[in-house]
Amino acid sequence: MKEDKELYICRCEEVTLREIEQVIDEGYHTLDDVKRITRAGMGLCQGRSCSKVIARIISQRTGIPIEEILQVKYRFPVRTEKLGVFNDGEEPQT
Repeated sequence: MKEDKELYICRCEEVTLREIEQVIDEGYHTLDDVKRITRAGMGLCQGRSCSKVIARIISQRTGIPIEEILQVKYRFPVRTEKLGVFNDGEEPQT
């Protein structure tokens, strides 16, 4: 059986409890910080499976209220559009 510290918190990116705790102990205390350094929350589920767990770990290790930690900025998905959509349907002149 795996030691508790080797449990995957972010299964998509295979980030363990040990890795997350290490980053927190180095002074990174937001979800965005942990995400940037460990890639936790950047996998297929985009943090839907692990964000709340990571926030709880940060809160327990730092004493910061979980409500403050869960204030995350989400970006809307981006998709390509044909240039004509922005030009009232007319094709650009060449």
